[in-house]
Amino acid sequence: MVYGLGSILPRVLNFLILTSFYTSIFGPKPYGVLSELYAWLAIALVIIEFGMESGFFRFAKDKLDERKAFSHAIGLISILSLFWMGLVYVFINPISESIHYSGNQNYIIWMAWIVAIDSMALVPFAKIRQDGRPRRFALLKMFNVLINIALVITFLLIFPWIHKHTGGLPGWLYNPDLGVGYVFLCNLITSALMFVLLIPELRSFQWLFDRKFLIRLLKYSAPLVIVGLAGSINDSGDKIFVKFLTGDQGQVGIYSSNYRIAVLMMLFIQMFRYAFEPFLFKVSKDKDSGETYALVLRYFVITGLILFLITSLYIDIFKVVLLRQKEFWVGQAVVPIVLLGNFFLGVYYNLSVWYKVKDLTRYAAIMALTGAVVTIVLNWTLVPEIGYMGAAWATLACYTTMMVISYFWGRKIYPIPYQTGLLLAWTALALALYAISVLIKPENFFIRLAWDSLLMLVFIVVVGLKEKAMVQSIWQQVRNRGRK
Repeated sequence: MVYGLGSILPRVLNFLILTSFYTSIFGPKPYGVLSELYAWLAIALVIIEFGMESGFFRFAKDKLDERKAFSHAIGLISILSLFWMGLVYVFINPISESIHYSGNQNYIIWMAWIVAIDSMALVPFAKIRQDGRPRRFALLKMFNVLINIALVITFLLIFPWIHKHTGGLPGWLYNPDLGVGYVFLCNLITSALMFVLLIPELRSFQWLFDRKFLIRLLKYSAPLVIVGLAGSINDSGDKIFVKFLTGDQGQVGIYSSNYRIAVLMMLFIQMFRYAFEPFLFKVSKDKDSGETYALVLRYFVITGLILFLITSLYIDIFKVVLLRQKEFWVGQAVVPIVLLGNFFLGVYYNLSVWYKVKDLTRYAAIMALTGAVVTIVLNWTLVPEIGYMGAAWATLACYTTMMVISYFWGRKIYPIPYQTGLLLAWTALALALYAISVLIKPENFFIRLAWDSLLMLVFIVVVGLKEKAMVQSIWQQVRNRGRK
């Protein structure tokens, strides 16, 4: 719960406040610029981080290797970051021309620095989690988001108002022509401040070079770069494809803003991953670890389907809150598709146990590459025909493919007693209820809200009756803790 609050609460604030703010001051085209460049950033981060977070967790579970893992992971990322910044400065012209930002090279430079600094902060954050200090983790994440929000509001709301009503601000302090570029600048300042706050963790760094250990670390982490790169293409490549295949930055903005309505699902998955990765290694040697993993997936599926229904059934509320200009509303049809796709991605993360505990990350690379191929082929085929809807369907197809392959592959290599029939039944029930909502949609908003709430209640009651024993057990534990 603490890790959840540390990751989900700041991100909820970031998504709710900044998405609403950006869609109120920027139209689809400027918002498309944001989405596309952050997609490139996500891809670059994977390369520079080089799988060191998972590598650190893998070897840090052995206390004798924890210091070596910390030292080698930070050292490697530092070298890659320096090399990265050198390449960006030397080749800034061809880079900016290739992605059609020749007139805004400062955007590229700022984004490159964000990649370098955030990569350097990756392992210190992982160490906080490994050391079991969720409160510090939560406070740092919260501070990160709050500072970023404060800076964005200052540069895009307060300074423009002062500039307009007081005869202007000094050029070094505020440049009205920079516009959307202030989003990147604020992110850079926030990343730099966060790196400074991680100095206490960095003080424990000691150069402990061990060639054999480095080879072990790279052997484990290198395939994860392919996994991460393919994952970034699957997760962020759709924004890039929509831009290049339609030539319309506005379509990118509409698609990306509606994709953001799936915020609850994405935040839940992110929260889960923060807690699950260290956890799965810690329980991997328990005799009942398989039952534990199966139980985790069972309740992940239930929670994920509840979030799917909440977002899909109450989409009219979400779009009003998050998408402040009606120009964005035309893309709401992508929401249930990307919601389901991200839900399947979360299931895939659950199913990743087998290749992580068995050190078979090369299999993850194969699955991720398969997903990337599906993403590229379907985007290339569908986007020119149906625009951003093609990107949404490609997302769903990609994550469904990866989930199915991982399930059947895992059954052969590391069997876990998942209750597959029950999980499929819950998924079918949720999809059936959503289909009923689409087919029977009252015109009156309040009647429609009541009708969708009834459908939501049906799912909760049916699942609650089936899971009655576990619900009672959890409730009893909560009451006992309350008494203490």
